[in-house]
Amino acid sequence: METTFFHLALTVKDLAKFESFYSRHFGFRRARVISLGDDAELVFLKNDKNVYLEIFPPEEERPCAMSEADGPHYPGLRHIAFSVDDIDAKLQSMGEDAVITLGPLHFDDVIEGWKTVWLKDPEGNIIEITQGYRDQENLVTA
Repeated sequence: METTFFHLALTVKDLAKFESFYSRHFGFRRARVISLGDDAELVFLKNDKNVYLEIFPPEEERPCAMSEADGPHYPGLRHIAFSVDDIDAKLQSMGEDAVITLGPLHFDDVIEGWKTVWLKDPEGNIIEITQGYRDQENLVTA
C-alpha cells in the first residue's frame, strides 16, 4: 500500500495575512474551506506540487515565544522548507516580507552550490529557503 505526504497543519492568529504571504511567495491557493461554527474556519491551502497547509484558528494563547534563527532546537517542528533555483532572486522578489532570521549560509563543503536562508512568516514560523541541495549518491541503508 502506497503512503504519500498529505499536509502540514498549522494554527494561525491572522489567516488573511498568513494566506496572503504563502499565496504571493510560495504559490498556495485555497483548496477547501470547512466551517467550524462561530465564524471559525478550517482552511486547506495547496500549491502546484500538491503540498497542503491545513490552517486552524487558535483556541488558546501561545505558551512561549516563537524561536528565531533556524527554528527551535527542542523536540518538535523546527521549520518548513522550500527549494528554489535562486535564493537571492527569491529574497529580492519577497521584498520586505523576507524577514531573515539566519543566513544566507553556504554549505559548499557538503554539497557544491548548496545555499540556505531562514525567514519568519507573518505568524513567526520559521521557513527555510534552500537552493542546490542534492541527495547523497550510493547511500547504504540498513
